[in-house]
Amino acid sequence: MQTVILAAGKGTRMRPLTESTAKPMLPVVGEPIAAHTAQAAINAGASRLIFVIGYEAESVKEYFGESYQDTPVAYATQTEQRGTADAVRAAKAELTEDPFVVLNGDNLYDVSSLESLYVSAPSIGTVRVENPSAYGVLEITEDNESESDMSKRVSGVVEKPANPPSNRINAGAYAFPEAARGWLDVDPSERDEYELTDTLQQTCESVSVTPVDIDRWLDVGRPWEYLEANEWKLSECRPRFEGDVSPDADLRGSVVVESDATIEPGVVIDGPVYIASGATIGPNAYIRGATMIESGAHVGHAVEIKNSVLRSETSVGHLSYVGDSILGCNVNFGAGTTVANLRHDDADIKQTVKGERISTGRRKFGVVCGEGVKTGINTSLSPGVKLSCEARTEPGETVTRDR
Repeated sequence: MQTVILAAGKGTRMRPLTESTAKPMLPVVGEPIAAHTAQAAINAGASRLIFVIGYEAESVKEYFGESYQDTPVAYATQTEQRGTADAVRAAKAELTEDPFVVLNGDNLYDVSSLESLYVSAPSIGTVRVENPSAYGVLEITEDNESESDMSKRVSGVVEKPANPPSNRINAGAYAFPEAARGWLDVDPSERDEYELTDTLQQTCESVSVTPVDIDRWLDVGRPWEYLEANEWKLSECRPRFEGDVSPDADLRGSVVVESDATIEPGVVIDGPVYIASGATIGPNAYIRGATMIESGAHVGHAVEIKNSVLRSETSVGHLSYVGDSILGCNVNFGAGTTVANLRHDDADIKQTVKGERISTGRRKFGVVCGEGVKTGINTSLSPGVKLSCEARTEPGETVTRDR
């Protein structure tokens, strides 16, 4: 099944992490998000991949090339981001006259569910949620009382309804019939975008569409969901030690140390933890929780890193603490920098996304730092703070608001 992977967006909700990196190319355990999507698609039955690219397009083409995992790859350019139907329409010239699957390049899916999506085509992936009103909700028609999805059909999708017709939301995974290539020229929505859900609606009115439950799915749209993506994929890692690990280091659980990484004496690592090639840890550092440390990153003496992402060439100076945080490329934390990741009232931590304060849904969440951030020694950073690219703090400063 030919498979279109949407990877053209700017990822504005993920800023500052996407100022110079396309969101689908943000690394998750050593590979871009879109690579995990592509691999799941290939394992599920994709015979050809078509990436729709736009923002930072060259990074996508450079990574996937003309073939990925022995699967042919083609590219289509969406010159202006005008919605999902517009994105698939950009790929129309690359589509053969056969059924096709559409996946979001910033979503993670479990393979077995995608297999069901492919074999059930025409079909749409769905996720059951407790409060569906904030999503696109599927209208389901049941042929009988059976619990099997084979007895159910999708009759339409309703965006953010006050009275949801079901508890099953659109997971952004579609298996369209060949005829849907002719249903991509939709009218603009109220948001002035061309929505793939309108193509889905016409598909539902023309052919029988099967709802397929996605057992595990994650839309990686905001920084805390990026942390969750790494937590998911780190949980699937198996221990592997290829770098230079001191005999005086203590590595516990699922820890991956890539070649050319260095683990100094006195380091304690409680997995799941992934340490990329060229990273150096310690001496006497403590790494725990679901943590990814990218190539060239440095964790200094007596530093504690917990459940975090450190991107390439980032340095956390000695006697520092980083918890539940994301540090972009080339960040430098001065010695004694401390991240607070818990509110005293135990409430969920909020963060500003596109000018709106939103709950992360997490009791513990630290900071998000864009590329090139530098903190002075003994800086204190409050929960949920975002530091934009190249932001600076003074020695001894307490930062309570975004900068």
